[in-house]
Amino acid sequence: MNSATSLSEFRNICEKFKTDGKKVVFTNGVFDLIHSGHVDYLVKAKKLGDILIVGLNSDESVKRIKGEKRPILKQEERAFVLTNLKPVDYVILFEEDTPEKLISEIIPDVLVKGADWSVKKIVGKDSVEQNGGKVMNIEFVNDQSTSKIIDLIVKRYSK
Repeated sequence: MNSATSLSEFRNICEKFKTDGKKVVFTNGVFDLIHSGHVDYLVKAKKLGDILIVGLNSDESVKRIKGEKRPILKQEERAFVLTNLKPVDYVILFEEDTPEKLISEIIPDVLVKGADWSVKKIVGKDSVEQNGGKVMNIEFVNDQSTSKIIDLIVKRYSK
């Protein structure tokens, strides 16, 4: 079920995009329980270029940054869902806690994160800007998050 593309596979694909003049957009995250906030964010990210790549935290990476109870869904499931969303062109799993290494390999034209990230603190900013790319954030339309969904489920069903 794993729909993620490996970085080595993607290197060749990415060269073709650059040769063809395609604008590559990169974002990353856990994307554990996909909700309307995720979809809105990905639609907006895709509008910033031609190709949208999502760096997806591996299960081990998620455990280190979110705690032992996360992720809810395994990386193969999360990759499958993301890959089948209309705005997403490629999903690349990464094992590190941040996608800095992945971003430095891809060097996207646009690096984007949600508005909860200050542009100055977006990981990979320096390598993207040094190569002429843009770094920006996208406003959220709702106050939705996977953590809030989990809390709501626990609250409703723990009675």
